[in-house]
Amino acid sequence: MRLALFQPDIAPNLGAAIRLTACLGIGLDVIEPCGFPISDKTLKRAALDYGAQCDLVRHDSFAAFAGLTRATKSRIIVIETQGAQRLMDFAFKRTDVLMLGRETEGTPREVIEVCQACVRIPMQVGLSSLNVVTAGTIALTEAMRQIGGWNSLV
Repeated sequence: MRLALFQPDIAPNLGAAIRLTACLGIGLDVIEPCGFPISDKTLKRAALDYGAQCDLVRHDSFAAFAGLTRATKSRIIVIETQGAQRLMDFAFKRTDVLMLGRETEGTPREVIEVCQACVRIPMQVGLSSLNVVTAGTIALTEAMRQIGGWNSLV
């Protein structure tokens, strides 16, 4: 299982995603372009001391990322507010990549259409968004529960 950030806008969120995935032993894909200059210095500051433990892969474009997922027979599961299925009603697989959209704009419709599924995190009526890394944490928690991913962690 992997987590992907589609064109992230906020460097501290990327740092939080690096820490999250490093701690859970989950790979992280960053689909560029980012909304901030991405450099080793930026990543080191945002990720604190967790960068070296993170399996981070940068992709030049969504097309390159989607091509790699097809080659590895992975599904792209986008987590979006307009998802057709609730998170806990979706059946995750070990090879899934959970993708989160941009903090400011979400995921474009044409990108969602390429993904194998679009799921949503249920929320109170009238509220529609969470911090992107908070949403990723919730989605990974459920996906890891379903696939037994918590069993390998102490």
